[in-house]
Amino acid sequence: MTTFDEREKAYEAMLAHDEELKFKANVRRSKWLGLWAAEKLGKEGKAAADYANSLVAAQLEGDGEQAVLRKVRADFDAAGVPVSDHLIEREMAELLAKATKEVIAGTKTS
Repeated sequence: MTTFDEREKAYEAMLAHDEELKFKANVRRSKWLGLWAAEKLGKEGKAAADYANSLVAAQLEGDGEQAVLRKVRADFDAAGVPVSDHLIEREMAELLAKATKEVIAGTKTS
């Protein structure tokens, strides 16, 4: 194997690892967003956990972040929860930053 081949394999492995970290962070963000939204919707306990899991499913089955945003928006509208799209998007961004830090820290200690 040439040096170029070794570098190419290493680069591909790095990209795969980065994608895995992004995936884990996005799933964690969706779950946390689900718990945040569940609280606003008046859900507690198992109902809140089920709602959080439904956002993870929406992310995986739909078009990622946009599917999550659409689901939260629709659920808030249906329940009459007065939260703007901007506030939902801000919460999503803050939770993604937190989740990313946590996932990266977890990979360093693992």
